[in-house]
Amino acid sequence: MKLFSAAKRLAFIGICLSALDVGGLGTGGWARTVESMNFTYVQSPLNVPSIVEKARGSFASYFKELGLPVGYANLTAGPQQTAALASGDLQILNAVGGTSIILAAANGADVKIISMYSRSPKAFMLFSNDAAIDSPAALKGKTVAGPKGTNLHELLVAYLKTGGLTIDDVKFVNMGIPAALAALEGGTIDAALQAGPSAYNCMKSGKHLITNGDGLVAALIATATSQKFYDENKELVETFERAQRSVLQFIAENHDEAMKMTAEATGLSVEAVEEMFPMYDFSMDVSEKDVEDLKKTEQFLLDNGMIDKEIDVKTLFLKR
Repeated sequence: MKLFSAAKRLAFIGICLSALDVGGLGTGGWARTVESMNFTYVQSPLNVPSIVEKARGSFASYFKELGLPVGYANLTAGPQQTAALASGDLQILNAVGGTSIILAAANGADVKIISMYSRSPKAFMLFSNDAAIDSPAALKGKTVAGPKGTNLHELLVAYLKTGGLTIDDVKFVNMGIPAALAALEGGTIDAALQAGPSAYNCMKSGKHLITNGDGLVAALIATATSQKFYDENKELVETFERAQRSVLQFIAENHDEAMKMTAEATGLSVEAVEEMFPMYDFSMDVSEKDVEDLKKTEQFLLDNGMIDKEIDVKTLFLKR
């Protein structure tokens, strides 16, 4: 039997590699474990990058080059997000609170930070209808509502601590942002924790701002996946990061258009979006301060009995 010439052998190998790529290898040469890329889509508090990305189809464009369609899930609650990641229904959480990541990791979930999404302490606020509630002491014995185990909950605890009080000194009711606002307007609670457009509308309607998160919480939001997914699909996570950076670049270079997109998606005026936008830092890069702030959030969760063991915050990041 005739042996292949060197040139024919190389050509044959090339055909085999091409066939493998069609069967599921990425352009970088490693196998994929998914047939689509699915992300969370979270608008609140004022997630301009997510809004701009979806409006422009940035993820769809980047992953189309790899032959993968994209999908979105409107999951805003941290436990739902991390559960969907664990089940494989979602591949990447594109805006998940630092509190939710720590809670999930402390309970054994495989969830790892890819990059930062935002820091926006001034966008997280505590409101009342009573202007006399102007200090931690004035909150003692009052009923305060907001979502438990979130940046807003952490804000309340940090504010009370400045007056030597704890969460046990108020009647804290676990409620989502819309429900807490409705309860405040209905007079059944004394103060409501609010964020994003809802907080902006509270300010404009004349509600009394007790405090915001400036100097109290970092309000860290991140992007996340599982270590397993990254190890098996490094190319896909890196493509997500490139797409994420392209969105931030578009916002920086096309500010007015990005503000209009955000206004259309949220129902706010462009003027309102412009007023709120400076409250947010959307830098992707992880800083030492981010790591220290995550440690503070971990301590908040420990002190309030939401996790029962310490974790090494540095293990929350992808091993690359």
